[in-house]
Amino acid sequence: MLDHGLIDTAAGLREFVDRVANSEWVAIDTEFMREKTYFPQLCLVQIATPEHIACIDPVALNDLKPLAGLLHNPAVMKVFHSASQDLEVLYLVTGKVPAPVFDTQLAASLLGHGEQVSYGNLVQAVLQIELDKTQSRTDWSRRPLKPEQLSYAKDDVRHLVGIYTHLRTELETQGRTAWLAPEMEALTRVELYQPHPEQAWRRVSGHKRLKPRELAVLREIAAWRENEARRLDRPRRWIISDDLLLLIARTKPTDPGALNGLRGFPKGLAAEPASQLLLAIQRGANAPKETWPVLAPRAKPLTQAEEVVADMTMALLRELADRQRIGPEAVGGRRDIVALMRGEPDARLAHGWRHEVVGRELRRWLEGLTLVRCDGDRISLLNPDAASATRTPTA
Repeated sequence: MLDHGLIDTAAGLREFVDRVANSEWVAIDTEFMREKTYFPQLCLVQIATPEHIACIDPVALNDLKPLAGLLHNPAVMKVFHSASQDLEVLYLVTGKVPAPVFDTQLAASLLGHGEQVSYGNLVQAVLQIELDKTQSRTDWSRRPLKPEQLSYAKDDVRHLVGIYTHLRTELETQGRTAWLAPEMEALTRVELYQPHPEQAWRRVSGHKRLKPRELAVLREIAAWRENEARRLDRPRRWIISDDLLLLIARTKPTDPGALNGLRGFPKGLAAEPASQLLLAIQRGANAPKETWPVLAPRAKPLTQAEEVVADMTMALLRELADRQRIGPEAVGGRRDIVALMRGEPDARLAHGWRHEVVGRELRRWLEGLTLVRCDGDRISLLNPDAASATRTPTA
């Protein structure tokens, strides 16, 4: 693998992209900072193929168009581990979501490594290599980058090459490649990475404790905070905390004095943003009842009999997943079982690979089309005719 080092010139970027542009796939990782900003600050992009590896410095480069061309080339598979945050930052920088993609964390979940296996644990399990974690909390925005930082960053794609090759082979061998395709495609939906200020109220901790009219106020002021955070490029909590948003939604202050009198209200908020906040409060308070946000109804508690059925179905899920050598936590949990029992249309176990692995059999069991038999320390599912045929006659 040829190491191209740190690429921080336009010529170097064009040359590297030209070298890897015809690759069937590339492994990609990013380093970014967002502790003090609303938008993630892209600080480094690492790319590797079986033949080449490099770190690209977006801080030094004014034009990332050659990189964008690679990211958006439909003929080149982009391999990530736990892709969503990388895809978000690359979408913000290039204006498009990289596609197609392969997420090794998702793939690993189909091969018995658990639902959210970390990159380090996957490298250890697949390649028997223990990663150096000393740079995991480094400040990637500071320059110059140290050799040990670059070495750490390159490891995140150097070993991803081997992991991808191994997982792809295993998926093909076990006939599971098609299971993964819908979830990979879902990762590249642009709406996942676009702002939706009108829905920001749903992320406010404690919003379910508010009354309907208060929720209408919260919807408006949470959208105001979202837009203000974007405008200033500051974390939401630096604008106004969640607790203060809830207090404003409950008290509905109508003038600057009432706002400033609230405990914890930021004294440094400028007059214009404060005025816009008051208008948002007024819009929410005056919103017609038919436009108030509606919380999803709380699920009806299971009866005692249903709890028993759920326990039994969960045991069957574990057994069926174990047969396929998939960790049951990657397939589903009790909430998924309840959704399947209640026939909810978006139940995860009713669709995709989860339905193929366990959902179909679990639904047959719930519909009384199969019986459960204990075979020593294991349980198995039988159709009623088979169960009758194997029943020992009584004297």
